[in-house]
Amino acid sequence: MHRLRILTWHVHGSYLNALVRAEHEWYLPVKPDRPEGYGGRGSTFDWPDDVHEVPAEQVKELDLDLIIFQTPKNYFEDQFEILSPRQRRLPKIYLEHNTPKPDAVHTRHPVDDPDVLLVHVTHYNRLMWDNGPCSTLVIEHAVAIDPAVRYSGELHRGVTVANWMQRRSRIAGYDLFLEARSSVPLDAIGMGTEEFRGLGDIPYRELHALVARYRFLFSPMRYTSLPLAVIEAMTIGMPVVALATTELPTVIEDGRNGFVSCDLSTLVDRMRFLLEHPAEAKRLGESARATARERFNLDRFIRDWNRAVALVTGRSSVPA
Repeated sequence: MHRLRILTWHVHGSYLNALVRAEHEWYLPVKPDRPEGYGGRGSTFDWPDDVHEVPAEQVKELDLDLIIFQTPKNYFEDQFEILSPRQRRLPKIYLEHNTPKPDAVHTRHPVDDPDVLLVHVTHYNRLMWDNGPCSTLVIEHAVAIDPAVRYSGELHRGVTVANWMQRRSRIAGYDLFLEARSSVPLDAIGMGTEEFRGLGDIPYRELHALVARYRFLFSPMRYTSLPLAVIEAMTIGMPVVALATTELPTVIEDGRNGFVSCDLSTLVDRMRFLLEHPAEAKRLGESARATARERFNLDRFIRDWNRAVALVTGRSSVPA
């Protein structure tokens, strides 16, 4: 089993939590005060010992096999600051987490290099981005959470999990959350949520046991990639109420494993239904868990990533 030496940045902690389960040596650059992208292992995740923090000024000394970029800043600024010329010639993957903005159809992806493999997290994203000359793959999400956590739903409330919704107001559906909260009991968890009477940031290792107590998860996202909070909720057996936008209509089948609609009043009615019918909420949650286990399991995710790594590095002996 050939383990590769891969450098990436800490951009999306929940996603990285799954990615580093692939059995390679992972290197995360860090800087004093841990600015964006340079947070290293972070304080809320329990990661394997093969995830290494490296001071940014020492990255040039590493013997690496692959670079994974995750933001335009990584690609257009960080690599020229912290990588050596030799490292900048290494195989490269650009992991695109986001939907195209500002335009959903005509936005050209900023990476314009046919030698870079562009990995999208949903088929919707790959469809909507103008990917230019880049080769593309879709690797759908997975999550790495405590397998012992199971949905209980005893709280007569719903919950939304998102960071800084108010800073991404229309995209993240902040207005929709506030409108729904005026009609049904809803809590919010995530960075910045305390500013609008939410519970604030909860450490990842404690998050899912808390979320599991709520009756349902509400995702008000208008235009983002498939939210990991949705996959996490489904994985623990929790029903999801969400907008029927982007990739979600291919994940939530209305009335079978959750509820989706583009009509907020319909979604509020479904929330009320789940609050009053806990047995039905549990049935939907079990179906959601079956969907997550089939489509978003960690073994499949790791296999897909290892194939992508083998494709760009020419190594066929990566972990299967």
